Amino acid sequence: MGFLDALGFLTILPMPRQPGPEELGRTVVYFPVVGIIIGLVLLGLNWLLGLVLPPALVNVLLIVALVGISGALHLDGFVDTCDGLGGNRTAGERWQLMRDSRTGAFGVIGAVCLLLVKYISLNCVPAPVMVATLVMMPVVSRWAMVYAIFAYPYAKQEGLGLAFKQGANLLIFITATLITLAVVVVSARLVGLVIMLGTWVIVIVAAAYFRRKFAGLTGDNYGAISELAEVCVLVMVCLLTYNQWLWLI
Repeated sequence: MGFLDALGFLTILPMPRQPGPEELGRTVVYFPVVGIIIGLVLLGLNWLLGLVLPPALVNVLLIVALVGISGALHLDGFVDTCDGLGGNRTAGERWQLMRDSRTGAFGVIGAVCLLLVKYISLNCVPAPVMVATLVMMPVVSRWAMVYAIFAYPYAKQEGLGLAFKQGANLLIFITATLITLAVVVVSARLVGLVIMLGTWVIVIVAAAYFRRKFAGLTGDNYGAISELAEVCVLVMVCLLTYNQWLWLI
């Protein structure tokens, strides 16, 4: 049931039961697998919408679909993280801001910038590598969350993210990494490894920054890291294609 629990948590798909905290902790290993499912959905939508709509409109609808499939879970975490980063505050004050149901200026600005970069980047992805990009983007971003959960301390003694932290161990991280490596290699061979490595570097920097600001990572930070990883994959693809570095394939 671990995979179904992960699928139910990371997407809006209805599941027959609600897992408890301990069961949620064991779903972390399946995060990249859920990413594969999301990638396949994006591929299907890209093909179907591309039959009747221009590419620019298809791309914006893919971004909307990506937000919708996850129930805006990761985007909400990114917005809350942006709100928490604003100003000169203690970690406890930042936590309090992230718990506020109202979205602040920093969150709105962050969301607008994030979605704008995603849209422009997706528009710049050449058609021959679009399939690989749409698969790698959700898989690598979900793996990035697994890395952050495993590698960094959790900031609080409560919260949903704590269940994931307690369930993550070295074996789970290695397994999730191997799944992700298999996907990126099949999708784009050597260039897939380059994209994953580049994304990992950015995730390390972002996670270290969040850790300093929030005295550890929170569930919202995990969502923010997922969103940043998606952007990194898109930007890395654009970087490689624009500079004609795809000979690495």
